[in-house]
Amino acid sequence: MIIKPRIRGFLCTTAHPAGCARDVENQIRHVESGSVRGEGPKNVLIIGASGGYGLASRISAAFGYGASTVGVFFERPASGNRTASPGWYKTAAFTEAAKAKGHYAANINGDAYSEEIKQATCDVIERDLGQVDLVIYSLAAPARQMPDGEVVRSTLKPVGEPFEGRTIDFNTGVMRDVSLEPASDEEVADTIKVMGGEDWELWIHALKERGLLAPGCITTNYTYLGSEVTWSIYHHGTIGRAKEDLDRARKALVEPLAEVGGSAYVAVMKGLVTQAASAIPGMSIYLSLLFKAMKDAGTHEGCIEQTTRLFDTQLYGGGELRTDDEGRIRMDELELAPDIQTFVADKWAMVDESNLDSLADFSGYRQAFLGLHGFNIEGTDYEADVELEVDIDLAAGGD
Repeated sequence: MIIKPRIRGFLCTTAHPAGCARDVENQIRHVESGSVRGEGPKNVLIIGASGGYGLASRISAAFGYGASTVGVFFERPASGNRTASPGWYKTAAFTEAAKAKGHYAANINGDAYSEEIKQATCDVIERDLGQVDLVIYSLAAPARQMPDGEVVRSTLKPVGEPFEGRTIDFNTGVMRDVSLEPASDEEVADTIKVMGGEDWELWIHALKERGLLAPGCITTNYTYLGSEVTWSIYHHGTIGRAKEDLDRARKALVEPLAEVGGSAYVAVMKGLVTQAASAIPGMSIYLSLLFKAMKDAGTHEGCIEQTTRLFDTQLYGGGELRTDDEGRIRMDELELAPDIQTFVADKWAMVDESNLDSLADFSGYRQAFLGLHGFNIEGTDYEADVELEVDIDLAAGGD
């Protein structure tokens, strides 16, 4: 079957297996091209392992340090003429490449919020690895089913004041105004339940209760703070409230992790195109400007560059961590460099449909979005027939 991108709003409903595989191959190549590394993680659990920073973390650990990895994700296989989700194809490509190099890789497909998947993951770790010395939490989900069966959903809204801004139509490049009413208290609370730190805590406690945290175990959760030009909808919105809860959770994990000599960190990462970010009003403009400025400065990074630098210079760099007053590891220093942010702020009000690819880098933003789904990946033949069904060796969970 010949597969083309099918886009509805800010969603792409198709994925290309060969393009997804090539994307994984490119990330592996980046990691393996790095300098010789010292001691690093041996056994790694990644919760939210099939895309973005989670997948990049898995690649950095396996191909940078030879780590055994257990990946938890919630992806769907192909069915009939419907492609699999991009995370399914990317996990299949990662698993094949890891095992070809002799790296252990176990995959668990299911609802990471559920107790069932937590215990199934613990079973696999206990059986095959004994303990883990690094736990990465990088879960991005729109909803969460609570233990009582209630489903709560996250919301992209401002808090306190209405939001007035602009966004770019992905297909047409047309800019349009966006207005959002502030979130209710219930919407804020639900967003924190879905995107905050509670489930991170539950995972660490589940692992600790089973004796699966190795001495000196590190756990990290990824966050984004961004630029002041986006704070009204992001940092000061419902998502920002959820991100604040990660700081609370990190502090709550200090005492239980101290019992195994472990530590917890929140890592602040660079702004990148993700499925979630594409839905946030204003982010398409901000990221298009950011990409333009950082590419011109030679400092632009993708997920794999960020996670590999996090591992090599911070978590396993052997030196003092680059942290802020809240104890967060800062990986966004290149994004927040004064010259970069001055460019974004100065050009923010000047962007319009006539200069999206001169003043800003909307084509780069669009390419990054399509790349999430395996499209526009250099070296991929998109006119070739490809097989939709790709198998993943699952250690637990459904397919």
